[in-house]
Amino acid sequence: MAQLSHLIHTYGVLIVFGTVLLEQIGLPIPAFPVLIIAGALTVDQHAPWPLYLAASIVACLISDYFWFRAGRYYGKRVLRLLCRISLSPDSCVSQTEDNFSRWGAKSLVVAKFIPGFNTIAPPLAGAMGTSTQGFIWLSVAGGLLWSGVGMGLGAWFHGSVDDVIGWFEALGSTALMVVGALLALFVLLKYIERRRNLGAAELPRISADELTSLLEAGHDPLIVDARSLTARQMEAGIPGALIYGDATPERLMATLDRERNIVVYCTCPNDITAAQVAQTFIANGFHRARPLRGGLDAWNAHCADGRTDAGLRSKAG
Repeated sequence: MAQLSHLIHTYGVLIVFGTVLLEQIGLPIPAFPVLIIAGALTVDQHAPWPLYLAASIVACLISDYFWFRAGRYYGKRVLRLLCRISLSPDSCVSQTEDNFSRWGAKSLVVAKFIPGFNTIAPPLAGAMGTSTQGFIWLSVAGGLLWSGVGMGLGAWFHGSVDDVIGWFEALGSTALMVVGALLALFVLLKYIERRRNLGAAELPRISADELTSLLEAGHDPLIVDARSLTARQMEAGIPGALIYGDATPERLMATLDRERNIVVYCTCPNDITAAQVAQTFIANGFHRARPLRGGLDAWNAHCADGRTDAGLRSKAG
């Protein structure tokens, strides 16, 4: 393990700190393998494992606290930004909100083991009002567990790790090209997955103006709130809207007129959740179901501009 192991042994603390920090910030950098290598070096070369562990925990805490404060001050805007730039499908915020609703702030302890959840959970904790002291303790516990497992695996399987490092050293620059190609392939596959999810939800949208016109004409459209429980706790929805998750889709649709206009809204980028719910309605014969373009934000902006009077606002849904 001549050159590579010497590099990691010499600059190991900085490498661990930098790699973990960048991954936890949200960049697609594999930090867990670095922790495994660091754990193997603590056995083979008696590297200072307490420093490696501390560097990883501090990096986790810095990243978590940054996103926590961002969530505290900017709330849902930060969550939508993270999901907009994420390589994961746009429903990542809704899925994370559901997980957070189920487990609460304690989910921060295991969040780093769940792809996507590790970046979204800290700002969500801030937006939901988790205390700073409680968040710090949970973040440290999560960083300790995640870092400890990575280094522990490296220490336990240090012989196998040695073989892998030796193989990479034998390949020389070719190994770096292989790693780069694999990382590029991973990013490409995630991007294709994202585009496929967006393409599957390319339904015609209804604008806030068009919804107002339906209300004014007395068509009595059914407005459906497709947001998660956590999102509904963070922001009030359209008055009178039907909560999609309050009943099973089959039971809900059995009570509705299939010729009725149905407008579904959410607060996620690209209206992806609303589009998916609208697709479910359409698949069950509700051909007038459409997602609201821009979601709740567009409706609130529409109301703030004075284009919808108070009577229509209360009548909505």
